[in-house]
Amino acid sequence: MQRSDIAADQTQRTIDDFGDQWTRYTTNDGYYASLELFRDVCGPVLDPSALEGATVSEIGSGTGRIVAMLVAAGAARVIAIEPSDAFEVLKVNTASFADRIEYVRGAGEAVPAGRNLDYVFSIGVLHHIYDPAPVVRAAHAALRPGGRMLVWLYGREGNESYLRLVEPLRKVTVRLPQSLLAAICYGLNLCLALYILLCRVFPLPLRGYMNNVIGRFSWAKRYLVIYDQLNPTVARYYTREQAEALLADGGFVNIRLHHRHGYSWTVIGERPGG
Repeated sequence: MQRSDIAADQTQRTIDDFGDQWTRYTTNDGYYASLELFRDVCGPVLDPSALEGATVSEIGSGTGRIVAMLVAAGAARVIAIEPSDAFEVLKVNTASFADRIEYVRGAGEAVPAGRNLDYVFSIGVLHHIYDPAPVVRAAHAALRPGGRMLVWLYGREGNESYLRLVEPLRKVTVRLPQSLLAAICYGLNLCLALYILLCRVFPLPLRGYMNNVIGRFSWAKRYLVIYDQLNPTVARYYTREQAEALLADGGFVNIRLHHRHGYSWTVIGERPGG
């Protein structure tokens, strides 16, 4: 099978994975869906207040969680792009501010070129795309000169112990029926609850993330985070160099990175000419 065929197959499988996931788990609430969490994701590389009155796009909008955060931050217009069967869930969950949303059913490359957007966001999506380079190039083409793209990616640095568990486990879980995967995620959620309690006492790996982020999620949303790690066909963990190159190779400059809680990368870059 040629690389292009492999990419197309992996891409479609991942879209189907998320379509199934986001039509099963449709709600967004609590800290998991808050502007406070969005601020935490952006870290020092972007103040959400910069979105006031901005025209933006979000690639991989799923159930509308990040779209709602962008609207809460003050974005005047959001182009929400989602390729999977979750598209209808996205529309339902954002119906109360649909006048500020342009809905596009398509893959990441569907972000419309030449729209002079202020920002393009892709949070928790590019690491699930077999070949994200065309998506980054499409985002570049959609931005105005000086416009910026922000992505959030799984990181490899700081996750070494975790990856020794999850990478072998994923070789099994991506092939399991939903009922078995759900049972595994339930058991792991019990383990996670115990680990969060231990992190409140002991300086264990990822203690900051456990105490300040996932420990503030509800039981259901912690389960969903686990499911989100084990279900998709593609899940890549980026080094700092790979995360920076992702945007640099797509034509972005003035790239800044934030090693969020020591386990993931928030990366922002600028389209030249502003």
